Amino acid sequence: MASAATATGHLASALREHGSVRRYGRGEALFSEGDIADRVFMLQSGWVIVRSAAVDGDDVVLGLRGPGEILGELSVLDGKPRSATAIAVADLEAVVAPAEHLTRTLASDPEANRELLVVIADRLREADRRRLEFATKDALGRIATRLLELADRFGEDADDGVRIDLPLHQEDLASWCGASRESTVRAMRTLRRLGVVTTARRAVIIHDDEGLRRAARGAA
Repeated sequence: MASAATATGHLASALREHGSVRRYGRGEALFSEGDIADRVFMLQSGWVIVRSAAVDGDDVVLGLRGPGEILGELSVLDGKPRSATAIAVADLEAVVAPAEHLTRTLASDPEANRELLVVIADRLREADRRRLEFATKDALGRIATRLLELADRFGEDADDGVRIDLPLHQEDLASWCGASRESTVRAMRTLRRLGVVTTARRAVIIHDDEGLRRAARGAA
């Protein structure tokens, strides 16, 4: 399923009309932290990991974006440099539109304006949920919560559950959840032992949705 932050309707049509499709290879940056915001991106296929440099110099994973989602809109709106780096974690295609076309569309099309506000509101809610998770859940709860989110956004029905093709290294998943790699390994081991999930290379299959929700609530 697509997330609520997916660009739709007038907004998506405007980006396609004024933009062009560009292909990015695995590991290629769509934009980098500190860049001037001269373009906005809408993913057609593939995944992008969004990360930012912490005070200690380490990269922190802020989010994972998939097909239909828009990237780079905030810096276009406020005119400030990019606050994060967006990296293709697999080959992907994106519609790339000049920043001025987005601002012109928003000035002339109230429906596109409303659609972008929905995207931004969803991102704010997402940030609030993350802060609550970090304050109230242990590593197992945060890992389980993230898997539920990924299943809702990108999961595919399979014979034995819901399959998530996960283009993340374990270190990236740990960073996204605010956990150490060791805690993440232990959490995934626990979920496998309980029969909630099985894992394969770059994939997770959820067999017990309710069990995963219990783990997310801290009641595994």
